[in-house]
Amino acid sequence: MIAHLHGKLLAKHPNQAIIETSGVGYDVTISVPTFSDLPAVGSDVALHIHTHVREDLIALYGFLRPSEKLLFERLITVSGIGPKLAITILSGMAADEMVAAIRSNDIARLTRIPGIGKKTAERMVLELRDKLPEAGSTTPAAPSLNPTEEDVLSALLNLGYQRPAAEKALAAAPKDGGAKSFDQMFRFALSRLSK
Repeated sequence: MIAHLHGKLLAKHPNQAIIETSGVGYDVTISVPTFSDLPAVGSDVALHIHTHVREDLIALYGFLRPSEKLLFERLITVSGIGPKLAITILSGMAADEMVAAIRSNDIARLTRIPGIGKKTAERMVLELRDKLPEAGSTTPAAPSLNPTEEDVLSALLNLGYQRPAAEKALAAAPKDGGAKSFDQMFRFALSRLSK
């Protein structure tokens, strides 16, 4: 599935971005914070993607920050919260504030988000409180990767390796001339992962 898109931003709206990659325009649903941080139309952009598949639909949800994507993926595990509501929730409150509210059992703060009632807020707290990082210990931003590194990471994920392990193996690849091509980087990362 699609995990990352890098290309030209053709259009942007508060809940949608269209990104052209290799001649194909991808319609991506985004949150308001992601929309606010997008560059101007026509610029180069990279989004972390969650691909949601149903029997009648394949939808792409895009995020500039890996931490926002992670929170989105946690939100859709809560019973009663689907991808559309999760995007609404992420648009209604900053991600770090939401994590703090969930971890501190702040139902009143969560119900101020449009579309979230008391029962949904209580389910969010109950189901996510122990699955989110401590306030202040947010997960570090993923290092920016060049296109070749992104391709290698995608290949490793497609082979079934977990993202943290794949990123760690890729980060260990020599940067100073040792592993420049896709083949060299891919072989190096595979050898690290098989140890």
